[in-house]
Amino acid sequence: MVQGLSLKNRYTVDLAGIMRLYETNYAKLLPLLPKSDEVGDSCVYQVFGHEYTITITESTRYTTVIELLQQDEASLPVYMYPHLIIRLYHDARVAEVCSAQQISRLKPRYDYPNMRMHQQDEKHQVNRFLGDWLAYCLKNGISKQSVC
Repeated sequence: MVQGLSLKNRYTVDLAGIMRLYETNYAKLLPLLPKSDEVGDSCVYQVFGHEYTITITESTRYTTVIELLQQDEASLPVYMYPHLIIRLYHDARVAEVCSAQQISRLKPRYDYPNMRMHQQDEKHQVNRFLGDWLAYCLKNGISKQSVC
């Protein structure tokens, strides 16, 4: 037991809540994806002066993996821009963030404290960020290509 943390205060994954989040993220992502499902296809969106690219990196019958990346020419270092790898499960109609920034594989739950100082619900927070970002883009974004 971690000092000052009892078992009853330990974080548990809200499976129903995270599945609802995955479902709404899937529904928000669909209109932003390239029209075809070919690997390498991408769409570029401009949102208040920032450019975001959604690129298909893997495509199978039941899943699609996309990379969402901010590509601005600002003075910020690259690691400060959103960079997410998202897997869409078409049969279940859910979208899950698989990796974010420098986290190559998100765990459902992290012990706290930990060496990398991830939050206990890091995966849920990253997926919630994706949902907020998608809502923002759908409301304010402009496609820079006619094929998106």
